[in-house]
Amino acid sequence: MLKTFSITDIGRKRQLNQDYLYTSEAPVGNLPNLFIVADGMGGHKAGDFASKATVETIVEEINLSKETRVPKIFSDAIRAANVLVRRIAAQQEDLEGMGTTVVTASYADGVLTCANVGDSRLYVVGREIRQITRDHSYVEEMVRMGSLEKNEARNHPKKNVITRAVGAEDTVEPDFFTVKLEEGEMILMCTDGLTNMLEDEEIRMILSGARDIVEKAQELVNAANEKGGKDNITVVLIEPFA
Repeated sequence: MLKTFSITDIGRKRQLNQDYLYTSEAPVGNLPNLFIVADGMGGHKAGDFASKATVETIVEEINLSKETRVPKIFSDAIRAANVLVRRIAAQQEDLEGMGTTVVTASYADGVLTCANVGDSRLYVVGREIRQITRDHSYVEEMVRMGSLEKNEARNHPKKNVITRAVGAEDTVEPDFFTVKLEEGEMILMCTDGLTNMLEDEEIRMILSGARDIVEKAQELVNAANEKGGKDNITVVLIEPFA
């Protein structure tokens, strides 16, 4: 029995919340459950539209899919969302250049499967905190190539430059990850409005200290806002062993 809670917050600096989320503990298509977080990019309306359209398209595609392999289900749905976002951006001038990050996840029988595009993240948190997804960002690529230290990446002037997003190119390639969860571990999905404000260890400490899943999520948002709340903050928490 999953226990889940999600929250999205505009933060302290933005006029609009361009994050969008979806959660379902019940089956969606051939998936036993479904969780999605997206962080839109673009002008005033564009980022908001891109994240919402992407999430809604992914849910619709998964509902219609006859596929049973989870990575293929996610891949087909994300690619369909990319086609839609590109088509609408080409038709409406005020939506030109829009895009969005996305991270999707589904859990069954101790195994989590997830996919991501961009820098919205999925973590597994227990005694340690592990970032499962890999950011598609300029600084993360520099870290992977060895030309930038991980601790330097956090304050790099180009840390918000995304190298892969839904809507950015005619085709999109999600990355896929499968993780076996242990008793006591929980799943955190979030946008960079959280991770740009809080270090991973700060996140782990909050999640280990708060009493219940609602309080954990709210305390993460509060902490990000107390650090400046420079962006929209979205958090999805999943406790598989609740």
